[in-house]
Amino acid sequence: MENDALLKEVMSKAQKWLDGNYDENTKNEIRRMMAAEDKTELIEAFYKDLEFGTGGLRGIMGVGTNRMNIYTVGSATQGLSNYLKAQFSDLPQISVVIGHDCRNNSRHFAEISANIFSANGIKVYLFENLRPTPETSFAIRYLGCQSGIIITASHNPKEYNGYKAYWNDGAQMVSPHDVNVIAEVNKITRVEDIKFEGNPELIEIIGEKIDKAFIDAIKTLSLSPEAIRLHSNLKIVYTPLHGTGITLIPRALEEYGFKNIIHVPEQDVISGDFPTVVSPNPEEPAAMEMAVNKAKEVDADIVMASDPDADRMGIAVKNDKGEWILVNGNQTALLFVYYLIRRWKELGKLTGNEYVVKTIVTTELIKNIADRNGVECFDCYTGFKWIASVIRENEGKKVYIGGGEESYGFLPEDFVRDKDAVSCCALMAEITAWAKDQGKSLFELLQDIYLEYGYGKEKGISIVKKGKSGADEIQEMMRNFRNHPPKEIAGSKVSLIKDFQTLKMLNLKTNEENSLNMPATSNVLQFFTEDGTKISVRPSGTEPKIKFYIEVRGEMKSRADFDKAETEAMKKIEAVRASLGI
Repeated sequence: MENDALLKEVMSKAQKWLDGNYDENTKNEIRRMMAAEDKTELIEAFYKDLEFGTGGLRGIMGVGTNRMNIYTVGSATQGLSNYLKAQFSDLPQISVVIGHDCRNNSRHFAEISANIFSANGIKVYLFENLRPTPETSFAIRYLGCQSGIIITASHNPKEYNGYKAYWNDGAQMVSPHDVNVIAEVNKITRVEDIKFEGNPELIEIIGEKIDKAFIDAIKTLSLSPEAIRLHSNLKIVYTPLHGTGITLIPRALEEYGFKNIIHVPEQDVISGDFPTVVSPNPEEPAAMEMAVNKAKEVDADIVMASDPDADRMGIAVKNDKGEWILVNGNQTALLFVYYLIRRWKELGKLTGNEYVVKTIVTTELIKNIADRNGVECFDCYTGFKWIASVIRENEGKKVYIGGGEESYGFLPEDFVRDKDAVSCCALMAEITAWAKDQGKSLFELLQDIYLEYGYGKEKGISIVKKGKSGADEIQEMMRNFRNHPPKEIAGSKVSLIKDFQTLKMLNLKTNEENSLNMPATSNVLQFFTEDGTKISVRPSGTEPKIKFYIEVRGEMKSRADFDKAETEAMKKIEAVRASLGI
């Protein structure tokens, strides 16, 4: 009966589209789905509305209320336009930037959005072609715009697309603007509410001028020009994984001074079908395979990859056995923070007023490095908008060095307010040259960081619980951890509990309770043990998953101890899993 009711509701929603002011191609596609014996496709397309959430839109492309198409994109843009006009009513001209990635329909959605903004009297700066996400963030600030959007689904599979909205500081929106824009988008209930007829006079195409300004700004980040000059022939294998990185990353590397950028030609091909990879995600070994094979062929110094919208970077290096290994997101952030703080110190740039930012689930070794060098370390929630929020709060008061998260995102500059693979690739090449100048590989540099600041290993575990029963089970697990926290984990006593839903921190040694200074609440729990283990637990906001982030500590007295430390750490992680029953 429940299925009958759902199908009835779906058919009614589909019929509204057939009766409404929608284009003929859309209607033909709906008719095809309605006529099909199997109604699964129709149900998937219409059973709910694609939600404009705090991160914007993300969904499978196609016809229907639950799909990315010109009408769902149109509703988002019209709602955002209405909000901008209310917020900036005192300005003679409101302006926005529009960028997009390589995905199928990305250009189309960008142009549709440009038409809608301009139909609402808003000036549009539209990139001439695909560009990295961080460049859109840069352009909003550079051009003094009030907002901007980027059409991208980041590293999702090829059937997806997405829509991210930014505020006037070039960052993704946080409270109150995020929820206020959602409210405006939700008010758009009819296709007639969307102004599709653009005003060409208000649409300006941008490209090289912004590219040059962006690259010039990135060049100011260089801290070791001499090392680059001496090692300008560093063998760098780079792949954009068919995405936007190809437009600027090789250029950024060359303008930094690197002369030997080795491409993976098959992956330089711009394509929303991602023909050489199942998933265009530099976290996944399969996505990096072609680049690593190229590195073996040419005996490269480093492999770098960017995801399709070039905000995240993955790297591979050669270990002490000559094997190519992937460096994880925590280790990448560690290399950046170590290098930036060390070089700032050596160049006399540290005054005691500097800070770095990491997310609460990212390695605590970053805090170790910062603390030991008199640099403040801020913790924030997962998601780069929170790092951007810390930068905004400290603007004009403290000096930003860099910030990042374990999911392969880092930002070494404050003239962009989203993670940036363009600057990261340039800077990581510089770190490789600097290490080489000291007779070290990047792998040896990582080992030396562990020797100086302590060894750590991290592992993320996601447990999938599907359907309503799964969602209930996840909530029950969180409730149980909250009400009956573990007293010890893998043989070590729990010494500290942080609950970001109540914003309380309990020290179990002293029985003291203190408040956590965070901008909002979040359903995350953290347990710290006496031996330095950290466990973070949170339900996913977008998928039927509960996520565990495990970080354990170990010992290294020399580089030769690395393999042993790795083995011991993996044993410890398994012991933690057993303790938690995961």
